[in-house]
Amino acid sequence: MSTFALAARDSSTMLRRNLLHARRYPSLTLNLLLTPIMLLLLFVYIFGDTLSAGIGGGVPDRAKYIAYLVPGLLLMTIGSTVIGTAVSVSNDMTEGIIARFRTMAIHRGSVLIGHVVGSVLQSVLSVVLVGAVAVAIGFRSTDATALDWLGAFGLLVLFALALTWIAVGMGLVSPNAEAASNNAMPLILLPLLSSAFVPVDAMPGWFQPIAEYQPFTPAIETLRGLLLGSEIGHNGWLAVAWCLGLTVLGYFWSTSTFNRGPR
Repeated sequence: MSTFALAARDSSTMLRRNLLHARRYPSLTLNLLLTPIMLLLLFVYIFGDTLSAGIGGGVPDRAKYIAYLVPGLLLMTIGSTVIGTAVSVSNDMTEGIIARFRTMAIHRGSVLIGHVVGSVLQSVLSVVLVGAVAVAIGFRSTDATALDWLGAFGLLVLFALALTWIAVGMGLVSPNAEAASNNAMPLILLPLLSSAFVPVDAMPGWFQPIAEYQPFTPAIETLRGLLLGSEIGHNGWLAVAWCLGLTVLGYFWSTSTFNRGPR
């Protein structure tokens, strides 16, 4: 059997292991998934009229604000979901199973690949669930073509891959699951400091560069453009550049940390 076939076989085994863990312990994924859903309902039904008036020139329009809000919440869902990956990786490192894997005749990278692929699949499923809730409360994307939807899906997967590799690195360097969860909290906090809830130009002047030049804002604006037909501009290539840069950074950080051996 070739090296590639061995790697694919061992990676699929590790993927199945991680998916079984997620199925047996759904509380962590459920708790992380509830955060974006609760924020969606909170901002639509409690703050929706006020915030939509600010966006719409003084005229409340809840339906318009739902359309504005959902792309940001979809990306925030990915940030929430991958926190579970950081916790899962940290548990593997601290509970001794990684040490056992190192003594077995398996492909060395399959452990990380199983976590990454499993996390991306869970992120996509979480996005679908949050998207279903958004549609149920009124979100519509009538102007998007099939190509736009394909581009939006590709962006979500690429963003999930980038954040997952970063989360894996955080899990590898964390001494325990609690620290891994805390270290990964910026993946939830950064969307709150982006254009997810209000436009960047509505923020204080000193804060606008922080909101504009972070990973979430270009991705959110690109997703809005694809789903709602708004102007994408330079945000498209910025979003892809952020995703590719974070993926490469997370990959080399994770693999180098993992290859150094036990902490």
